[in-house]
Amino acid sequence: MLLYPVYALLFADSGLSTAQISSLFVIWSVVSFTLEIPSGALADAYSRRRLVAVAAVLRAIGFALWTFFPSYLSFAAGFVLWGASTAMTSGSVEALVYDELAAAGATDRYVRTAGLAQTTALVAELVAMALAAPAFLLGGYTLVGLASVAVTLAAVPVALSFPEAPRVEEIAEGGYVRTLRAGLAEVRANRTVSRAVVLYAVVTGMGAIDEYVPILARDMGAATALVPLLFVLPVAAMAAASALAGRWANVPAGRLAAAVAVGGVLLAAGANAGHPAGMVAVALCFAVLELFDILTEARIQDAIEGPARATVLSVAGFGQEVAALAVYAGFGLGSAVLPVPVLLALAGVPLVLSGGLTRRWLPAAREVS
Repeated sequence: MLLYPVYALLFADSGLSTAQISSLFVIWSVVSFTLEIPSGALADAYSRRRLVAVAAVLRAIGFALWTFFPSYLSFAAGFVLWGASTAMTSGSVEALVYDELAAAGATDRYVRTAGLAQTTALVAELVAMALAAPAFLLGGYTLVGLASVAVTLAAVPVALSFPEAPRVEEIAEGGYVRTLRAGLAEVRANRTVSRAVVLYAVVTGMGAIDEYVPILARDMGAATALVPLLFVLPVAAMAAASALAGRWANVPAGRLAAAVAVGGVLLAAGANAGHPAGMVAVALCFAVLELFDILTEARIQDAIEGPARATVLSVAGFGQEVAALAVYAGFGLGSAVLPVPVLLALAGVPLVLSGGLTRRWLPAAREVS
């Protein structure tokens, strides 16, 4: 999606302040977490692949609004559609993949498969970033937006081509409400799942800071056309982390806890470096968050015992959105008195503190395998 590295700049260049941009992210997050759990239960009760296809269409409509009607209201409407799309895909894709592997008796390959899929997505994102700069120079935000709409719509036939086990029909017999209750009951009753869900939400929710990285890059001195190229560093670091996730599937909680804490320190140092070179430290922080995301989500998957897998994952996604909302609100309020680099540095503090939570609550691989 070519819009990804520059849409925060599109908002700013359309006359929006940092507080207004943060309010858009709040709208996005509120819609996402409001629909997160209901859409997860829908994915469990009906067809996950069809839900993912519909989500892609909604997101494309939102990008079209941004491209042809750039204003605060259009940006807000686009984020409403994107928020709904995010809720519909969060947990659905992961549950679909895990259940297909379970049907083949190969759940031990989930971390490797998820890591490979995420690496492919991030490499595609790197290509998009490389293309965003010349596309912006050639056709400005219009060309970048049109390309993003086209790529998003291309995901529809891909989603519909996914295999889907007969579990859809079997669970549908229980109905939507029963499926929703089953997923929520598992989160309440299974202590391993509930703790891992909270941990996942707290740490991965801090990934919401990526929305401010383009603004940080420009504050570091990069021209708008070069921001996508500078933003390549965090995405490349995330791609490397996801590619290696399979090798670290059994990493002890203590080591991952230390990595999370160090990631917070690197974020603070890089954000306030005052030079584009600081993006290297920021990139390493995002690599840690990516690795944590894949490993913790996989251990939650392994710990789930009931049939409402997407619903449980949606509860984790709900918590993640709540944490992201706190980040957006913090940036929106803090921007009145502090610059973005300082706010990003302060975002490193919760990550440092989360190290202790990771050490206590991350399930050991042997406990959930």
